[in-house]
Amino acid sequence: MKSSLMAKSLLKGPITVAKPVVSVRHAVSKRSVAAKAEGEPKKLWGGRFTGKTDPLMEKFNESLPFDKRMWAEDIRGSQAYAKALNKCGILTDEEAAIIVDGLSKTAEEWKAGAFVIKAGDEDIHTANERRLIELIGPVGGKLHTGRSRNDQVATDTRMWLYNEMITIRGALNSLMKVAADRSEAEVDILMPGFTHLQPAMTVRWSHWMMCYAAMWQRDDMRLRDMLPRIATLPLGSGALAGNPFGVDRQFIAKELGMIGGVCPNSMDAVSDRDFVLETLFFSATLMVHLSRWAEDLIIYSSGAFGYVQCSDAYATGSSLMPQKKNPDALELIRGKAGRVQGNLCGALAVMKGCPTTYNKDFQECWELMYDTVDTVNDCVRIATGVLSTIKTRPERMLMGLSPDMLATDLAEYLVRKGIPFRETHHISGAAVKMAEDRGCTLFDLSVWDYNMSAEKRDTEGGVSSRSVLEQVQKLRKYMEDEGGLTGVAAAAEGVAATAGALAGEAAAAGGVAATTFQFEMCDTAAERERMEEMKKMEEAKKLEELRQLYDEELRREAEMERSSNQQTSVRFSISFKQFNFNFDLGSFFLSRAPGPPM
Repeated sequence: MKSSLMAKSLLKGPITVAKPVVSVRHAVSKRSVAAKAEGEPKKLWGGRFTGKTDPLMEKFNESLPFDKRMWAEDIRGSQAYAKALNKCGILTDEEAAIIVDGLSKTAEEWKAGAFVIKAGDEDIHTANERRLIELIGPVGGKLHTGRSRNDQVATDTRMWLYNEMITIRGALNSLMKVAADRSEAEVDILMPGFTHLQPAMTVRWSHWMMCYAAMWQRDDMRLRDMLPRIATLPLGSGALAGNPFGVDRQFIAKELGMIGGVCPNSMDAVSDRDFVLETLFFSATLMVHLSRWAEDLIIYSSGAFGYVQCSDAYATGSSLMPQKKNPDALELIRGKAGRVQGNLCGALAVMKGCPTTYNKDFQECWELMYDTVDTVNDCVRIATGVLSTIKTRPERMLMGLSPDMLATDLAEYLVRKGIPFRETHHISGAAVKMAEDRGCTLFDLSVWDYNMSAEKRDTEGGVSSRSVLEQVQKLRKYMEDEGGLTGVAAAAEGVAATAGALAGEAAAAGGVAATTFQFEMCDTAAERERMEEMKKMEEAKKLEELRQLYDEELRREAEMERSSNQQTSVRFSISFKQFNFNFDLGSFFLSRAPGPPM
């Protein structure tokens, strides 16, 4: 083949070609420029240029300071490409073996921290090829045959990003596991649920955790779905028009584990950065969820709430106020969410004006991508540590429950008696207003039970203990089904081990339970029993007060009927007797079980 003959001639020495006739002045000028450039490192693209590059431009153009982290992917891609060149006859078996071995030696230098970066190494591709030629000689120059840095950088980035996403997916899996484990272990803890940050209804601490687990599960689904689009092969597309030597792209894709196959169009292959944008969008959405989760815990751990207490391992103090314990880990997660969103906006702005195929603008996306991946990886792991070591304070959560939160339960009780909900809504609101006017609460008008309020919401996805445990099992089933994906299970185990070590450190520093995912609550069994006894005493006291209140209302009602001679059947806000809408209010309040009858 002509290409084979040309490759062999390159091994023997440079090819000589007839020089064009030039003027003496031109020849002197070229010699002068060459003399000035003597000793400069040879660039991959230097043949077109005779002038010296401005040192500022060298620095402005280079990407090695940040893309050197893709050294392993660049070497793997080059080894696969060398095999493909051998397969199509450009490299002999011996040449291919020499190149693959030389690249392995280059990789060993990177691993050992012995790789020496030299002037002229503007990116990771240039640096690795330069070192390869130093190690094995001119045959290393054959590696780039038919290949462009355009398809090379896209390939390296896809491989690197795919591996990083597998790692993040494992970390996210561990975070969901902690949420599931805690939800199962602490399913009996009640707390206020909020809308507009106002107390709304009785919920469970476990239900709150599973709320965020559901968000993280959607994040995991998005990550899973985009993995094949990341792992799609651009290599073999050349600069933009394809490879002229008939390299087997399917072979390269298989060698590199590209589960998405090959990019279908060479022009699109070198200009596509959708996989970066999609990763940034996934990351921004995940960080929004982590930020909201962190915000809730920041509020819940504040002195005004006191529902939870952060481990010392994830909090700091004040340089002035000795009593302070600041949830810095959570605040940093919340802050870094804005940073990741900014990276997404920045990358979209870079890409929006780029014409078809490769443009140097794309280089500006890399630092945004690297920063986002590092930030998300750190935040998910920190969140896992926080959630696995945080203390709950059930007694403070119960204190956050207020009787007016049971107004909906009153309305729902009346619905079960056949009254349209829209009417019961007004009736229940009138009951709350009556309590306000009298300076009391709904507890003073009835004997309600917060736990029963939660247990009544027993639909799929509801807040009852049965429903919450069902949610836990569904999440675990999902994680088991998805655990077969390469690398996820191992990555998750690594994160779990890290969280376990952090829990151990926290135990040494602040008394948190050292066993991984062994959660500590501030109350004890004896304390819970004492609280139950107090609750029963309070209910008995309210029952007696209610009897007296009921008798007083009956007397007032009789007086009003005698004086006004008016129908009072719908005047709930004045009369308890008429409030019951033809059912026995006395039996409802005085002889009922702790929860409203069904």
